[in-house]
Amino acid sequence: MAVQEAREGVLPGEHGGGCTCGDCPHGARAGHRRAVAEFLLMREGFAAGQGLPAAVAHSASASRQWVSDELSQSAAVVAERGRAEGEVWLARLWRRTAFTVWALIGVLLLVQALTAIGAGWTSARTAGLVAAVLVGGALTAASWFHRARGGALAPLIGEDNRLSTSRVVAASWVLFVAYAVLVLVGRLAAASGHGDRDALIAGLDLARGAGVVTVLAVVCAIAVLVRRVVGQRVLNQRLQKVRADRPRAADLLTDDAGRGTFADIQYVMIGTVALLFAVVRLARRPDQLPDLPWGLAVMVLVSAATYVAGKYSEGGRPVILSVVRSREAGDLDAPIRTGDDIEIRGAGFVPPGAGTADRLSRMVVRIGPVHVHVPLVPVPGGFDNPRDDVLTVPVPADVEPGRVEVQVVTAAGVETNRCVIDVTD
Repeated sequence: MAVQEAREGVLPGEHGGGCTCGDCPHGARAGHRRAVAEFLLMREGFAAGQGLPAAVAHSASASRQWVSDELSQSAAVVAERGRAEGEVWLARLWRRTAFTVWALIGVLLLVQALTAIGAGWTSARTAGLVAAVLVGGALTAASWFHRARGGALAPLIGEDNRLSTSRVVAASWVLFVAYAVLVLVGRLAAASGHGDRDALIAGLDLARGAGVVTVLAVVCAIAVLVRRVVGQRVLNQRLQKVRADRPRAADLLTDDAGRGTFADIQYVMIGTVALLFAVVRLARRPDQLPDLPWGLAVMVLVSAATYVAGKYSEGGRPVILSVVRSREAGDLDAPIRTGDDIEIRGAGFVPPGAGTADRLSRMVVRIGPVHVHVPLVPVPGGFDNPRDDVLTVPVPADVEPGRVEVQVVTAAGVETNRCVIDVTD
């Protein structure tokens, strides 16, 4: 579809005159889509052997380098347009978050009005609605002050520009507990009798809300701990992180590469179930903090521990296992010489989320004192080089014969171990 759009030269929804600027949402989106379509068209053409100039067509190494450079330049344009679209998308997000908050308040009002038929309107319904308006007003104000960074979602976006699962879960519990306390405050303000006021104050006793308070403390502590753990692992080169163009809702359930992860999924699932139980308990007993059963609270704690363990175990430093001379069909076996291609075998060369061409083009192999950029080798639908387990690079003529160290630097800036090879004349 994108290749066909690039050939036709027109994108649906594009501004008149071919606007591809980043000053408006439609222009940024159209500019990014056009850059992606042009890149895909170029990659598929090169993969089919088309578009090579006659000056480099006679040399396999020269044509490969020329193709890699052309793809890298096109990928850089795609990345730039993607960042521009992400910034515009974040700037518009605050209106969506504010609208969503007030839409939920409208749903709450509708539910309370429907359930009040026959039972009558009570002070608890009024207190719940007032508390929702106060929380909604606070979130709307926060959205406006952080409108350039995603509105109310700004504190939930991590340093890698992705939604943080731990922060979202913690923020959900914080908002719920704040809403529950505001409901009790509203009822206390409307209570006229001493007995009613004493009962409402007793509803805040720790003995009744111990389960909710425990879960709140744990999820908030985990949000802080996970940020510390991830930051330290990145600095110690034990975890590879690349920045995303913009946050997505799928970030809550997936890793940086977009694959679903068990630790995140079970943490969100169990936390959501426990939160829904607490919401129902508050609706049934609005005169006290929700008494979350200890069995359910322990389930949340076990889920949180699993999530933290998953954060400790994910990732790992890239490693070179071996380096061999790359041999094509018909070549004779021989030692590594300058000008030959070498095949670097290992693991973790492509960090999660770094599978795009602009990230792949940033990979570098140090062969002795020479820095060699890993060439992009296109195939239909993707790239044959580089891969997560194999890299192929030429040995430049500037490498002196003898024992030479080889080291890979990934797109995340993490260095592998050093592997020694023998280069002959």
